[in-house]
Amino acid sequence: MKRFAFIVALLAVSGICRAQYDPSHFYYAGRQALSDGKYSLAIENFNILSRIDTVGPEAFFFRGIAKYNLGDLNGAERDFDLSLKRNPLYTFAYHYRAITRSRLGRYEEALEDLQEASELRPGNTGIYFSRGVTYFLSQQFDKAVDDFNSFIRKEPGESSAYLNRGASYLFLGDTLKAFADYNKAIELNNQDPEGFVRRSRIYALQEKYDEAIADLDRAIKLDRENTLAYFNRAILKYEKKEWNSAIEDLNAVLAQEPGNALTLYNRALIYAQVGEPEKAVDDLDRVININPDNVLAYFNRAAMFMQQGKYSQAVRDYDRAIELYPDFAKAYMNRSYAKSMLGRMSESKSDWDIAQRKVREYQVKTSTDEGYEAFADTTKKFNSLLALDADFAKKNFNNELLQYRDVDIKLKPMFQFVPHEKADAAESISTIKGKLLYEKLDNFLAALPVKSQFVSAKSAPDLNATKRLEPLSEQIRRGKGSQYVSFAKGMLETESSRFNNALESYSVAIDMDGTNPFLYINRAVLQAEMTDFISSMESSVQTLTMDNTGNTAKTVVKDHATTTYDYSAAIDDMLRASTLAPDFPYVYYNLGNLYCLSDDLPTAVVNYTKALSLFPYIGEAYYNRGLVQIFLKDKEKGCMDISKAGELGISEAYSVIKKYCSEEQQ
Repeated sequence: MKRFAFIVALLAVSGICRAQYDPSHFYYAGRQALSDGKYSLAIENFNILSRIDTVGPEAFFFRGIAKYNLGDLNGAERDFDLSLKRNPLYTFAYHYRAITRSRLGRYEEALEDLQEASELRPGNTGIYFSRGVTYFLSQQFDKAVDDFNSFIRKEPGESSAYLNRGASYLFLGDTLKAFADYNKAIELNNQDPEGFVRRSRIYALQEKYDEAIADLDRAIKLDRENTLAYFNRAILKYEKKEWNSAIEDLNAVLAQEPGNALTLYNRALIYAQVGEPEKAVDDLDRVININPDNVLAYFNRAAMFMQQGKYSQAVRDYDRAIELYPDFAKAYMNRSYAKSMLGRMSESKSDWDIAQRKVREYQVKTSTDEGYEAFADTTKKFNSLLALDADFAKKNFNNELLQYRDVDIKLKPMFQFVPHEKADAAESISTIKGKLLYEKLDNFLAALPVKSQFVSAKSAPDLNATKRLEPLSEQIRRGKGSQYVSFAKGMLETESSRFNNALESYSVAIDMDGTNPFLYINRAVLQAEMTDFISSMESSVQTLTMDNTGNTAKTVVKDHATTTYDYSAAIDDMLRASTLAPDFPYVYYNLGNLYCLSDDLPTAVVNYTKALSLFPYIGEAYYNRGLVQIFLKDKEKGCMDISKAGELGISEAYSVIKKYCSEEQQ
C-alpha cells in the first residue's frame, strides 16, 4: 500500500495529468488479478483506479471483493460503503456488503441490505441464497429453510443449496430431512467432497462409524488435500481403536501442515499407546526442527529420554538446552542426575554446584523465594498436554475442531537495539520512506562501536558475537570503556545468551550516563525476556488467553492456580526512557507490550495509542492494539486496527483477521 501511495504522491509533485493514464488498464489488470486469486495485486491496481476514476463505484467494489477474500471483512465493508457513496443504486455493493455484514455477525444490517438489493433487482435469485445463509448464521433456521426453498424452486440443480438447507434442518432437529438433503446434494454433485463430509457427521452422531468412515474415504478420494477429512477420520479410527490406521491419517495431515502441533501431539499419544516411545520422541524432534532454538523442546525431550533410561541422549539434550540458555538452573540439575546414572560423578557434582549457584544468584536479584520454584520440573506439564489432547481426540464432531488447528497468535515483539554486521545496508527506522526520522537515534547508532539496528524482531543470531566481545572487554579492562562500549557489550552478551552478564553491562552503561533514554530500552526488554523465560518453566504453552468473563492476562496454569509475572522492573526502565525522550514513539509501543504482559490491558491500549499519535505508521502498534482490543471484546475497533496493520505491511494481520474478524465468535 505504501508503495502506491508513494507513486501517487510523485505524480502529483511532477504535475503529471491523470488523464494520461488509462483507467481501463488498471480495471482489467485488477479483475484479472482477482480471477487469478492474486488479491494483494488486485488491491494495488484498484488503489490506482480509485484515484484516476473519481466517479465510478467499481474500483472500491472490486477492492472490497479482494479484501473479503483476504479475510479483511471490515476493510471490505468500508470499500462497499465507498462504492455505494458513489452510486447509491449499485445493487452488487448492497448484496456483497450484506454477505460481509453477515460474516461479521451483524445480521439485521445484512438483512436490510438484502432487502434493498431485492427491491432494486427482484429477479435476482442469488439474494434468496444469501439471505438464507444470513438467517442460518443468525440461527433463524426456519426462515433459512424458507429462503432455500425459494431458491431451490428456481434453481433446483444447485447442490450447495441442499447442503445449506440440510444444515438448517439439522439444527432444527430434523435429522431425516437433513440426511435427505445431503443425499440430494451428493446426487447432484458427487464430485464435491463437502457433501460426504457433512453426511459423515450424521453417521458419526449415530455412532455408525463404518458408514462415516466410508463417506470420509470418498471425500478424501475426491480431495487428497482435505486435511480436515483426514483428521476427522483419524478420530473415528481412534474411537475404533484402529491405532495404526489413525496414525496414517495424522501423517497425511502433517504432510500438508507440518507445523500442526495438535496433530503431532495426538500422534505422539497414539505412538505411546502402541508401545513405540521412540516414535513419540520423533514427534518432539519435529517440533525442534520447526524451531531449533526452542529450549523447552530439548528440555522436555530429555525428560522423556530419562524415563526410558537413555541417559546419554538426555545429557546431549540438556547440553543443548544449557547452550541456548546458560542460566537454566533446572537443566543443570537434571543433567547432574543423568550424569550420575552414567557414573560420571565428578561432572555430576559440578553440574549440581553450578545449578545451586545460579539459583542463589537469581534469588539475590529478585529478593524473593520464587527463584527456585521458577526452575521447577516441567515433565508433568508435558504429560498434561498429552492428556489434554487425548481428551480432545475423544470429542464428537463439531465446529470446535477447526479452532484447534489455528497457529498461536502473539504480540509483535518490543523494539530494541541488536548488533547487525550489515546494518548500513539494511532498512532502519530513520532511513526509509514511511519511517520515523529521529536524529537522536541516528546519533546513538553512529556512536556504538558495533553496527546495530533498532528493530522489533531479531534476525538470525550473530554467530560471531562471542568473538566480537573480546575487544570490547579489553577496552573496559584498560579503562577506555564508555557507556557506548558497555551497551554494545551488553548487546553481544545477549546474542551469546549470557543474559545476567548483559544485564550487568547495561547497568554499567546507565551508571555512566543516566540521561540517555536508549540505554534503558534494552535493559527493560532484556528484563522482560528473562521474566518470560522464568514463566515458561511452568508451562510449555504461553499465550494471551480470555476467560469466560472476558478478562485477559499473560498467565500460566499450574495445579489449578494462576500466576501473573512481575514486569515492574522492565516497566520502570521503559518509563524512565519515556521521561527522557517523550517524543520517541517506540518507548510507548514497548510500554504497551509490557503493560499487556502485566495484565494491565487498558493501560497497554493507552500507550499504543500514544505511540501512534506521535507516529501513525507503526504497523506493529496497530497490530498489537488490535489484538488487545479483540481480547477485551471490542472486536470492531480491534479488527479495524488489524486491517490497518495489514495495509502497513504486517503480513500476519490477515491470519488474525481470518481467525477473529471473519465471523462472529460463538
